[in-house]
Amino acid sequence: MSPRYFNQTGWTAIFNGTDTETGRTVHVEGWDQTTGTALVVDTKRGALRPVTDYEDFSHLERADQVVAAVPGGGWRVHWKDEGPGGTPLTEQVLAWLITSRGRAKAITVDAQGHVEDADSADAFIPPGEDPVS
Repeated sequence: MSPRYFNQTGWTAIFNGTDTETGRTVHVEGWDQTTGTALVVDTKRGALRPVTDYEDFSHLERADQVVAAVPGGGWRVHWKDEGPGGTPLTEQVLAWLITSRGRAKAITVDAQGHVEDADSADAFIPPGEDPVS
């Protein structure tokens, strides 16, 4: 699941990259109280740093803020060819993440415990219905 789409502030910073740094998407952690500039974590310095301090800063994009999580409620998701050897795959919806924009995103967990979103699913199967053929 891409962290690009979820964070506490509702914003991500987009960086194009340089000769020594690849392009990246970074969570905005807060805002400078004096200038209003978005702040991101500088892992090399171990401190918050304004996005405008980076030469490759491009722009900010809206991100969803998760405001609630509700149980999967018996829903399942189905992919036509995501199972072993391109076979069909059906997984339980672990939870629905509800965002500040009113969206519901299905989250699944596989047999190895990996949590993923179900954005690429071919079908959503309501409780009590048979899997897609």
